[in-house]
Amino acid sequence: MGSTLAYFVALGYGLGAVAINITTPSLGFPQALEQSWAQYSPYFPVATYGPPPAGCNIVQLQRHGARYPTSSAGATIENSVEKLKGAESFNAASLRFVEDYEYDLGANDLVPFGAAQSFDAGQQHFVRYTGLVNATMLPFVRASDAERVTDSALNWTAGFAYASNQEYVPELSVIISQSSNDTLDNNMCPAAGSSANATGSWVDVFAPPIVDRINAEAPGANLTNSDIPPLMSLCAFDTVANEEPSPWCNIFSTGEFADYEYYGDVDDYYGNGYGQKLGRVQGVGYVNELLARLTGQPVQDETQTNHTLDSSPLTFPLNKTFYADFTHDNEMISIYGTLGLFVQPSNLSTTRPDAQRTWIVSMMVPFSGRMITEKLECTVDGNLGEYVRIFVNDALQPLEFCGATGNGVCTLDNFIESQSYARNNGEGDWPLCFE
Repeated sequence: MGSTLAYFVALGYGLGAVAINITTPSLGFPQALEQSWAQYSPYFPVATYGPPPAGCNIVQLQRHGARYPTSSAGATIENSVEKLKGAESFNAASLRFVEDYEYDLGANDLVPFGAAQSFDAGQQHFVRYTGLVNATMLPFVRASDAERVTDSALNWTAGFAYASNQEYVPELSVIISQSSNDTLDNNMCPAAGSSANATGSWVDVFAPPIVDRINAEAPGANLTNSDIPPLMSLCAFDTVANEEPSPWCNIFSTGEFADYEYYGDVDDYYGNGYGQKLGRVQGVGYVNELLARLTGQPVQDETQTNHTLDSSPLTFPLNKTFYADFTHDNEMISIYGTLGLFVQPSNLSTTRPDAQRTWIVSMMVPFSGRMITEKLECTVDGNLGEYVRIFVNDALQPLEFCGATGNGVCTLDNFIESQSYARNNGEGDWPLCFE
């Protein structure tokens, strides 16, 4: 699955007075339902962004827009659809459309709704951070070499240019091959495990009542527990592809979608998050690039950075005010883990959701989700200092791990010190990726 990483290091800050022309259409559902689509939820701001004090500086990270299912996921979805279509009859009104339904979604690529999300993100970021750019200081943009990711980057740059009335037109400067070292891709740790056991356990808890109900309403379908997540994902994929409410959403209740949302939470937690032993290490390279940009010092990393690209000022400059990197959502999950964001008091249960958990992937990596790291230069008690704060989908992160006390702000020195796992190249975890 793709994600967009956008990163800004700012030497100045200003709010623009430009109005944003929103191009992303409404999907016709309440936001609460869309948020239950887990990592397939459309972007929404989790909180209201609060600008820093005057004289402070900025940085950002964002996920790609909505896409079609991946090839493998699409095959699984189509197989479950065909099983349901094989029913002898459809005895519930919500299922009668299935008889004539033909699965025709594409694979992997950005859908027009996702392109609009990225375009609007570019507009928003120009308006929010217009004080960071000028004719000779445009955003430096990179993307991982997957079409949906590069398309997201290009739509973002188009939105940025549009909002500036074509005065500032950033380019996609670097496309990093996913067949080489790439900090914007999450497939460089072959020994990393999967979330299959964990998600399987949760599916065996929440899916049986759904299976019994649908098999009773569609005799002969013979659905099993494993068919339920693919069919529920069609609510999101079919909706964003056609930009109108999908009939697949009507098959399931609000409570069932809440259980599906938790399925996504478990999937990412045990796939690339804290529940995966080799999850965090896959974000080390990017975090070390982040530290380099925040400090203006060369990248120090022995994991998945591309040394050729990162050693050149043409492909990894350290003197920009605004960086935007585009990647995959699984990589963002690893980066959150490396940084120390969204730590849970214990591993997510695979049998009972914790209503108090903060690991909710619709709020972490929705389609077109984003993380913003702001480097602030502020005067405190008469002394000019450098500080850091981080937003995920506009929600200010607490950053207790580097000494923030309620305002989400810690000193740059303390932030760098807190990132010992990255600075120590994963503390021995990286070699385990190849055992």
